[in-house]
Amino acid sequence: MVGIADGSTGWKKRVGGQAPPHYNVRKRAYAGLRELTLSANPAITCTGWARLAVAVAHSSQVRTLNLDYNPLGDHIASMLAVCVASSRTLEILDLEGTGLSNLSAQILLDMIQNYPTPLRNLVLSENNISVELQQQIADLLSEGEDEDESEGPGQDPPIREKGLKSNLGPGPHRVLLTSGLGDSLLAETEM
Repeated sequence: MVGIADGSTGWKKRVGGQAPPHYNVRKRAYAGLRELTLSANPAITCTGWARLAVAVAHSSQVRTLNLDYNPLGDHIASMLAVCVASSRTLEILDLEGTGLSNLSAQILLDMIQNYPTPLRNLVLSENNISVELQQQIADLLSEGEDEDESEGPGQDPPIREKGLKSNLGPGPHRVLLTSGLGDSLLAETEM
């Protein structure tokens, strides 16, 4: 799918000589791709992850990105943090079991804190990230909750500016918390 999405040549051979019905040949893009799951794909290269991050950052459709159980590490997670900061649509990011550490969590925290983002659900379980950093991320994701609810039904939630507010309310925002060792799920916190 990444080969088709990035416009590489030979796509007709890969899909049996026919473009899928939801593929726009002129624009070389899928119309309406809202959820992308690339779980457990260890063969994706660093270049492939970089291209994916750029594509998602510029996408006007992708809302959910599931990258769990890929050997991403801190380097690729840094690229994804920029993707999170750039995206105007990404709401859910699953990075469970991707080899992240406090370094990449700190970068994600900085991106969420300093750039407007619609991100509301970030899965960080089974990584070597401290509970304190995960809680800071959860607190930031829960900010702006009252603003989302005051917009009324039928409207898209606005992109929130992250700042120093500290009002927490009930809602769908969550970060999955782990022990500092990344070996077990301690709690799923609904903020």
